[in-house]
Amino acid sequence: MTKGSVEERLAAIEARNARVEKNKAWETSLTRRLSIALLTYLVVLAYLLLIDNDRPYVTAIVPAVGYFLSTLVMR
Repeated sequence: MTKGSVEERLAAIEARNARVEKNKAWETSLTRRLSIALLTYLVVLAYLLLIDNDRPYVTAIVPAVGYFLSTLVMR
């Protein structure tokens, strides 16, 4: 292996590591978790309204809060 080849491989590995760290930061971000919780609430709310649930706005909170609580350990 030439010195240039090793340096190119090292640069490629460092670029990949930076990409992976950026993706990991997004996966554990509060913004992402809140967005998913909100979408969960809206989808469940739509379903509960469709089936004419008695208290759809309150009932739809349960799965959204459950999801958010399950992600609290992600840091």
